Amino acid sequence: MESISSTARWTNISSAKMVDFTVRKFLSLPLFTQHKNCAELVRIIHEKIASGLPLEADLDTYRQMLGWMNELPLSETTRKSLSDRYHYHLNLAEVKHKEHNLLPHVRTQDNQQAAAPFPIAIYLDNIRSAHNVGSIVRTTEAFSLGTLYLSESTPSINHKQVKDAAMGADQWVQWHHNKKLDDLPRPIIALETSDDAVSIYEFSFPESFTLVIGNEEYGCSDETLRRADFIVEIPLRGRKNSLNVANAFAVAASSIVQNLT
Repeated sequence: MESISSTARWTNISSAKMVDFTVRKFLSLPLFTQHKNCAELVRIIHEKIASGLPLEADLDTYRQMLGWMNELPLSETTRKSLSDRYHYHLNLAEVKHKEHNLLPHVRTQDNQQAAAPFPIAIYLDNIRSAHNVGSIVRTTEAFSLGTLYLSESTPSINHKQVKDAAMGADQWVQWHHNKKLDDLPRPIIALETSDDAVSIYEFSFPESFTLVIGNEEYGCSDETLRRADFIVEIPLRGRKNSLNVANAFAVAASSIVQNLT
């Protein structure tokens, strides 16, 4: 391998243009330009890893440049560590992009089709916040969990704030307003913190049932708890005894789907 003790070289694989730096020339550049060049070299190294191309010369060059700048050495060459370095250099180079992530892209678009909903009834027992209702609607659709039944005092899904929080999920979720709990399928399973509750992670959910989600402040009503066949809770390890109702429902939804699939 050619020595780079006095000269650093790398090839920009996007343009195939060779750029040469001596120590003096590199350190004469403004600091933000030094970091910009480092970011470009890290991008090249990352792309070579993704393409399976040789990268030792580029790594040696990058390590040399870090030494010139008195920066911490690169301890590992995972794609995540390189991505972190890339962002670090871009930040110090004062380069602002809406998107400059080196890691694989995540899916941001909705699915074209949904799985058939489970035969589960989800009863919202006097939930007052339209925002919480909308969040529950969105979670119900995301997990294709079942059909929503709203008590008389729970805001309708036609409520503007519910629709805003649901972010379009309301058009795909079946729902009914002002339904009686006694009209819904058994068993009735209440999500509630109680000394009599079973951990939701240990409970075996049947194929069809009614899940009751209670009021933000008071939980499930006494009348609902008297009708419940089972009470399940989310075990918590912190000082707080409960979660926001929409967050608790999301945890429960994930656990139920894992249990039934």
